[in-house]
Amino acid sequence: MSKAFTRESDDLPDEPAIRPLPSPLPPGAKNYLTPDGARRLREELDRLSQVERPRLAASPNDENAKRSLYVMDQRIRHLQQSLGSAEVVPPPLVPEERVRFGATVTVRERSGAEARYRIVGADETDLDRGWVSWFSPIARVLLHARLGQRVRFKFPSGEEELEIVRIAYE
Repeated sequence: MSKAFTRESDDLPDEPAIRPLPSPLPPGAKNYLTPDGARRLREELDRLSQVERPRLAASPNDENAKRSLYVMDQRIRHLQQSLGSAEVVPPPLVPEERVRFGATVTVRERSGAEARYRIVGADETDLDRGWVSWFSPIARVLLHARLGQRVRFKFPSGEEELEIVRIAYE
């Protein structure tokens, strides 16, 4: 039969193959989360599982809903895997003078410009907000640094000396 006489939906598999999800973590790394990050992931999982998925599943003949359902099921599986392997790291009980996981670090460049980075888990990363994963290059340079310490970091534009001017935990 000519391809011209088939429907697009005939080209789609009935059930897409389920592939294992790649981990955003380096091999052997722990899946650290901040308490806030764990709460946000649980809320997303609950919303997807209890509200969004049932709404999409109610339209079994809608091809767009089927595709969206497949993508949503992947996200739900990812959230379940992430939360199942997560190690939630609470903020320190007393203020720290060293940068630890979960810290929001303000650094000052030689030019006087300041930048803020929050060191979070892989599933919490949000570069627009300055949230970087604990295994990112900038976080690896900042982790364990002390307040007032200067560290060197290679940006694409060149190496920069950064002074740790503030360490806060939310």
